[in-house]
Amino acid sequence: MKLFRTKPIETDLAKDTGLKKVLSAFDLVLLGMGAIIGAGIFVLTGIAAANHAGPAVVLSFVVAGMAVTFAALSYAELAASIGGAGSAYGYGYAGLGEFIAWVIGWMLILEYSVAISAVSAGWAGYVDNVLAAMEIHLPEILTKTPSQGGWVNLPAMLIILALGTLLATGAKVSAQFNAIMVFVKVATILLFIGVAFFHVDINHWTPFMPFGWEGVMTGAASIFFAYIGFDAVSTAAEETRNPQKDLPIGILGSLAICTLLYMLVAALLTGIVPYPSLDVPSPVSDALLQVGEKWASGMIAIGAIAGLTTVMLVLYFGLTRILFAISRDGLLPPFFSYINEKTGSPVRVILLAGVAMATIAGLAPLNDIVELTNIGTLGAFVVVCAGVTVLRYTKPDLHRPFRTPFSPFVPVLGIAFCVYLMTNLGAETWTRFSLWLTAGLIIYFTYSYRHSKLAAPEKSEPAHAPLE
Repeated sequence: MKLFRTKPIETDLAKDTGLKKVLSAFDLVLLGMGAIIGAGIFVLTGIAAANHAGPAVVLSFVVAGMAVTFAALSYAELAASIGGAGSAYGYGYAGLGEFIAWVIGWMLILEYSVAISAVSAGWAGYVDNVLAAMEIHLPEILTKTPSQGGWVNLPAMLIILALGTLLATGAKVSAQFNAIMVFVKVATILLFIGVAFFHVDINHWTPFMPFGWEGVMTGAASIFFAYIGFDAVSTAAEETRNPQKDLPIGILGSLAICTLLYMLVAALLTGIVPYPSLDVPSPVSDALLQVGEKWASGMIAIGAIAGLTTVMLVLYFGLTRILFAISRDGLLPPFFSYINEKTGSPVRVILLAGVAMATIAGLAPLNDIVELTNIGTLGAFVVVCAGVTVLRYTKPDLHRPFRTPFSPFVPVLGIAFCVYLMTNLGAETWTRFSLWLTAGLIIYFTYSYRHSKLAAPEKSEPAHAPLE
């Protein structure tokens, strides 16, 4: 069937696609850390401990980390062997067919755009708190959406537009800015670890598992989304100097470092204050206030701002590269795959996406749609794990610089865990997702199916200005 026509596995990793190859393995590890470390470590750790796992939240991170690792190993194999800026969309196109690739691409667009808009609201909240501490008070009508009683969340809009301007300058500049912000937030986390170590009371770890093993598993499900973002590393495939070697390092390296930091913070957080007291919006800084470390608490706020900034930056990067890849295949208009001759980046789609997300962040009731990020992410993980399994049989001779160990067992475990989590999402989330999916199907059958490069292979490649 033409709906399931697959894209030939080309040498996208080696050929000149117009994007500048400027990123190293170190850059990719920092991109992964930039996307992963954010609200998860600064918020979810305390909430999961207070409501689900108690001090055993450390074990919850182990369980969640193992589950994410299943997907990460699959990502590493496909990123090294197939590559491309489209990430899970591109892998699905090569292994499962065009229609499934379009669906997953449409889900990724939803995931990234909603996540960026939502994180910008959190970023704006932290900035407002810091300004208030300096006796600078912004008018509420400019910091709240209409549903919250204001006119517009102006800081949330401005940070998205600022990051869009930064991304438009090119991948290397963006990576350098991300590196600085990652060092700031990692330094902040290490500061917490250093200060908290001297306030640990082992009595706070008793009982260690107050909600039982079921609580540990519930905690693992709730903090699973603290790991979202590592997949954005794979969207940098065509801007990486040695993608077949460096992409697995970036994906697995960033995940390993972040898991270790999560576990350390969780252990110390539940060791310095009673776990029931951690059910607050800012548990890390609040815990330091409880033990009298006011100065350190203020530094945590700065780290949180840096953390959320890099999350937005890397996800924004990933969103634009996915749109670029889909357009290059003909499933979206050529406008989205135009590359600027000076920066070697898709400036048009960066700016268009920025305006759209800034509008959502400034005006929309984000609390009602945040879970759409989760369903899009889990769907992408399922496709990637399935792609590894299918390609092992359909393309046994494909060059695989990195191979997922214990395949197909690891990919199948990844599929099972992600599907289980998807079934636990709310009915409203599934309803909104169905509406989004319906819109995507309309676009596919009215435009994408007929304009696909596989339907008209004689068409030329998407235009981009010649590089100097």
